[in-house]
Amino acid sequence: MEANLIVFLLRAAMIAAIFYSIIIHEISHGLTAYWLGDDTAKRMGRLSLNPIRHIDWFGTVILPLVLYYTAGFVFGYAKPVPINPYNFNHYKRDTGLSAAAGPLSNVLIAILFAVVYHISGSGTLLAYLCVPIIQINLFLALLNMIPIPPLDGSKVLGIFLSDEAYFKYTAQERTGMIVFFAIILISNLLKLNIFGRFIWPIISFFTGLMGIPS
Repeated sequence: MEANLIVFLLRAAMIAAIFYSIIIHEISHGLTAYWLGDDTAKRMGRLSLNPIRHIDWFGTVILPLVLYYTAGFVFGYAKPVPINPYNFNHYKRDTGLSAAAGPLSNVLIAILFAVVYHISGSGTLLAYLCVPIIQINLFLALLNMIPIPPLDGSKVLGIFLSDEAYFKYTAQERTGMIVFFAIILISNLLKLNIFGRFIWPIISFFTGLMGIPS
């Protein structure tokens, strides 16, 4: 009974840490935009750690449940932080920097938990908790840096495109999202693990550098 309680508490703590990793990802977008001149997220109260302000009932609750019970995997997202790029001094550059802040926050979270892992000792329950949090944050960072609109990587890539190419490319956000979800769904239904084949080796490389077991 005590062992089951410990497992339950560890899983609850891991889910909470991952959920807040996603929230911090979104806050980082808004905070960077604020530093670059756009106060939209601040005015709308989205620079808050209050989870209620970041829950998207479809993306955070309904979609993960539907995918779990129909396709056997979980994918979701928090409510995107609102950004008005017309408040920036440099539209493309500052939009790209704001986008890059989200994945960067996940990398920093992974590094933080790697430090906690080593301080706590590799055989402890806390270390056991740290490993999946590190892996999932690295996964979130790498997945979001894929340059498919509307993922963050498309806006980072946009910094280096001409104005004409940039607006044509970022205008494909709806199509890009459909393609992205289609790849995830087909990949899991056919057990191809398309993203995992490319992303997990990179995660293993970085966790190895951190001294974290993969």
